[in-house]
Amino acid sequence: MSAEPDPGLVAPATAAAAAALIGQLAQTVARERAATVTRGGPSIEDVVREEIRPILREWLEAHLPPMVERLVRAEIERVVGRSMG
Repeated sequence: MSAEPDPGLVAPATAAAAAALIGQLAQTVARERAATVTRGGPSIEDVVREEIRPILREWLEAHLPPMVERLVRAEIERVVGRSMG
């Protein structure tokens, strides 16, 4: 009996897109760390939160519906397959 490799939760293209977004975030954080921080100004968390919000929203709108559909379909197929014996 040969075991099929685990395809993971996300497709390779989705994982690559997520990695690119994380790279952009790391660059943004690095730029913000280089900036002078003054007392009373926004924290790095505030800056990152505001920078990542539109990026995350765009990524979720593009990738979440098909990801959920694929995962739900796979789970239904697994349950039906198990019940069919």
